[in-house]
Amino acid sequence: MSGLPVIAIEPLTIRNLSSTPIELKLLERFGAPAAADSAVGISYITKNITSLWRAPTSSSSAAPPTAIQLAEHADGFTHEDVSIQVDAFATIKTNIQPAKLSSRETLRLTFANNGERYRLDTPCSTYSSTTLTPLTSNPQFNYTAIYHSKNSHLTLFSSANLQAWMRELKDETPLSALSIPGTHNSPACYRALPSVRCQAVSPQAQLENGVRFFDIRVQPESPQDPFQDGLLLVHSVFPISLTGSKYFRDLVNHIYDFLDKNPSETVVMSLKREGTGNSTDAQLSCIMKNHYAADINRWYTAPHIPTLGEARRKIVLIRRFGLDESLKQEWNGGGWGLNAETWADNTPNATCPSGDICVQDFYEVLETENIDKKITFSEAQLDRSAACVCVLPSMGPQGAGGGPSGKQPIYLNFLSASNFWKVGCWPERIAAKLNPAIVDYLCRKHNAPDSGKQIGDGCTGIVVCDWAGNNGNWDLVRCIVGMNAKLELREKSP
Repeated sequence: MSGLPVIAIEPLTIRNLSSTPIELKLLERFGAPAAADSAVGISYITKNITSLWRAPTSSSSAAPPTAIQLAEHADGFTHEDVSIQVDAFATIKTNIQPAKLSSRETLRLTFANNGERYRLDTPCSTYSSTTLTPLTSNPQFNYTAIYHSKNSHLTLFSSANLQAWMRELKDETPLSALSIPGTHNSPACYRALPSVRCQAVSPQAQLENGVRFFDIRVQPESPQDPFQDGLLLVHSVFPISLTGSKYFRDLVNHIYDFLDKNPSETVVMSLKREGTGNSTDAQLSCIMKNHYAADINRWYTAPHIPTLGEARRKIVLIRRFGLDESLKQEWNGGGWGLNAETWADNTPNATCPSGDICVQDFYEVLETENIDKKITFSEAQLDRSAACVCVLPSMGPQGAGGGPSGKQPIYLNFLSASNFWKVGCWPERIAAKLNPAIVDYLCRKHNAPDSGKQIGDGCTGIVVCDWAGNNGNWDLVRCIVGMNAKLELREKSP
């Protein structure tokens, strides 16, 4: 063992992305257990210590072990009182040596805020987020942590209720100022061609776990018959399921049901015509107007970006299709729906002619080596959105928006890409690289004061991903929702 190279470990960095200061008060270090005399003994100890050290994930209800429990199974224990304050939205580089993965050591961190204490064991068992354990009943705060062992970096977020996270924001908030998790080809979660399937879980599960943007592609089933409302869910020319057609009507009903149960929320929907046949955009627009989106209590179809108050309990339509002549004079001649009819194809950065939407949708990742290029484009779009400072009507001019006239557009950032002919570039494979890379960027670099980039509210815009919630991992969604904290603080400040 002595011949192995020694790998230098960076001291612990703590980034607080919650809206309140937090103080690190206590370090407890538990060494690896002493080796047993036999293979059986080693196996037994390893099994039991692993079960003790496994940090709880956000989906786990099991309490982490106490210091006494850890010490009973540890070979060595240290206790050190410290006082390291990390202000809201600040990053502190400490001189604390993190736990050594190679020795299976545990470093327990105890934080304090307003007289309450919260505990976290590092390193976490996986890259999944971990809920800090409150040491008092009925705690005032709840925290979620993401720990990146490779960089010795700990990020703390205020834990959000993903089912109804929008209720924390004021009605006057422009939708373009929010950090919104989204999914690409949102209903494509069924058994399908591997290049067609884009999601791990159903749209209902996505909504329950914080997703608020759906990317939908439809094919009119009977475009020549104005009395028929059939819209098939497709991905390019392919059906999204090999076990039978799936319909837009069912999806819309699921969204209605969710919004009825969570009236503080909204769902932004990008709708595009794809599939086979000879239907037209004009026909799709008539089907949508006549059979789906006529109810102003269910749909927001005005041609300008709404406030959250205008959008709550509604579906906000972003149309990627042209209009029938009869709809071009809607809303006093402004048209119908947010206009995203045209944007540059396969673009790293383009703004729709309306000025309402700025999009990154570079999707032709023909080789796995191009995934890094996609990551770079995605990070650049995050930077553009983060630099914006929302102008809130009740606060007066606080800064400039993202557009040349001061209007902040909706920043749409597609993390999706694919190559039908290359296995390594199918949606699931690309998401396995893109999603963790963006989680890492959001945790360590997004809107960071030491980044050398313009600092604003830290809004991510709408971040659109594939395979959200795969294997129960919602970290990307949690990170995106967590980036609303700075805007929330501004809204609540006197």
